[in-house]
Amino acid sequence: MTTTFTLDRGTAPLLISLPHDGSHIPEAIAARMHPAARRAPDTDWHVGRLYEPLAKELGASVLRPRLSRYVVDLNRPADGHALYPGRKETGLVSTVGFDGAPLYLDGEEPTTEEIQRRVNECWQPYHQALSQELERLLAEHGRAVLWEGHSIRSQVPMLFEGRLPDLNLGTADGESCGPALQQQLQGALESQSRYSHVLNGRFKGGYITRHYGRPDAHVQAVQLELAQLNYMDEDSFAYDSAKAAPLQEVILQLLRLCTGT
Repeated sequence: MTTTFTLDRGTAPLLISLPHDGSHIPEAIAARMHPAARRAPDTDWHVGRLYEPLAKELGASVLRPRLSRYVVDLNRPADGHALYPGRKETGLVSTVGFDGAPLYLDGEEPTTEEIQRRVNECWQPYHQALSQELERLLAEHGRAVLWEGHSIRSQVPMLFEGRLPDLNLGTADGESCGPALQQQLQGALESQSRYSHVLNGRFKGGYITRHYGRPDAHVQAVQLELAQLNYMDEDSFAYDSAKAAPLQEVILQLLRLCTGT
């Protein structure tokens, strides 16, 4: 455990990374933000709660940050370059939220020096832990699967048109994951009818999926972006256990394909 993330090591060749699960904003930063932003509304709410029992059942490792993506976005490259060139998106240390509204009060935006400090103190430790855990799993099992767990409001006009599919599977257009696993995952999604789904649609996988997925080196990476209305109330951020239960069953099926159990 560190002050910026937690890592629970498992026994299976599976690492579940939840880079936007944290919602804490240190007071020194929050004091410079608009009141609405201090709630960290763009958090991937409750993904830790969704995945925790599944990880325990499968023996998967789980890596979770404590801090909000508003402090630094762990799923963006450290140099801040765009993941989806030509499209609107938030950045490494974003100054706007998913609604396009400014996060910081006038004149309180982070400086270049502050951004680098956040990278050094928060981004780097998370990625070091992620890399080291993948290396451990690879050494123990000869292979590893990195599962990127994400969620987002079902409608975010700044980022995509209309309503997002329920389950958005991303493999960087097949670059981060081998064809066999991708076909198995896609087949599992197609075999269920409760949730809409898409493969490599609006969300193809962020920096972590693209950077760490190396199928030729026996490390595969997959991102699953969930539409939040399937397990919570998007306005109050309240978790809905009744809604979450069937969703967890589908996610568990997908994760089992990754572990081969």
